Amino acid sequence: MNTNPVFERIEKDISENDVVLYMKGSKQIPQCGFSATVVQVLDRVGVKDFKDINVLSDAEIREGIKQFTNWPTIPQLYVKGEFIGGCDIVREMYESGELKELLDSKGIKTAA
Repeated sequence: MNTNPVFERIEKDISENDVVLYMKGSKQIPQCGFSATVVQVLDRVGVKDFKDINVLSDAEIREGIKQFTNWPTIPQLYVKGEFIGGCDIVREMYESGELKELLDSKGIKTAA
């Protein structure tokens, strides 16, 4: 088990919530275009219930999430504890239909 308290918080969030988005701002008020795009993609695919974590309000999480995944950018999307990717990957998966397939395969409720 990791003893880094920030990593422990991240592990708790991604294990207790089916869909987690580490983003700049909130799902109601995204504060960067990339975060807004991922929120729109989740909305379009019909994922209404996801946990949004505003990295701008917590510097420890903002740096910690980058180290946790070894991924340098935010937003970061997790589904059932698995890191999916950032804005470009999520958008490409949405456009190809892969995102809906992944969500369906993990038992995440989406729009028909």
